[in-house]
Amino acid sequence: MSVSQTQASANASTPLLTFSWDQTSWSFNLTVSVLLLALAVFIFIALIIWRIKAGGYTFRNFEIDQADIGIGSQKFVFKPNMTDKQVAYAIWVELSTRKIGLPIDFDHDVIAEIYDSWFNFFSVTRDLIKGIPAVKVKRDSTQTIIKLSIQVLNDGLRPHMTTWQARFRHWYDRELAKYEKGDGAEVLDPQLIQAKFPKYDELKEDMERVNQSLIKYRDKMYQLVLKD
Repeated sequence: MSVSQTQASANASTPLLTFSWDQTSWSFNLTVSVLLLALAVFIFIALIIWRIKAGGYTFRNFEIDQADIGIGSQKFVFKPNMTDKQVAYAIWVELSTRKIGLPIDFDHDVIAEIYDSWFNFFSVTRDLIKGIPAVKVKRDSTQTIIKLSIQVLNDGLRPHMTTWQARFRHWYDRELAKYEKGDGAEVLDPQLIQAKFPKYDELKEDMERVNQSLIKYRDKMYQLVLKD
């Protein structure tokens, strides 16, 4: 018999796992073969890869009540995965670094610039949603995040923009041009000019409502990111 055949025979006869009790030292002895250890490592790595491809690890339940955000009465209870957290984090960053997710100060903020920020958020959110891999969209939790984001845009932002943006911009551009040419009775800052809008109080009230909704939406995304 050759050396290789002898080694193969020895390996075949060696148990993968042995367990013994040493009465002299009162101790247990556990021996694991290299083959079994390698198999366990392979299975562990395969499970990790499978979980990542399936959408990441699943965490504890997370609840989103549309009433809290001001866009409806439905409640979502789901188990977020890593993809959901990544999307929520991206949305939270956008809301936190733009005027859209911060309290409006009408004494200092310019409404036209706020509208620019709101409009840009439409594009950014659409890109984030479109960037989610199709295989991940099959998960119920990911569909929940997508549905909520779309509703924030369509039921939160869009009604205000449709009602007020064009009317205000048309009026504001004319008034601003008038003061820039010196045709106005006095020179005013943009904040004082915008306060002269004929329906300023109504616009301001509705804008504050939308602003509070977006801030709550931002906070929910942050809570989702931190959820274990």
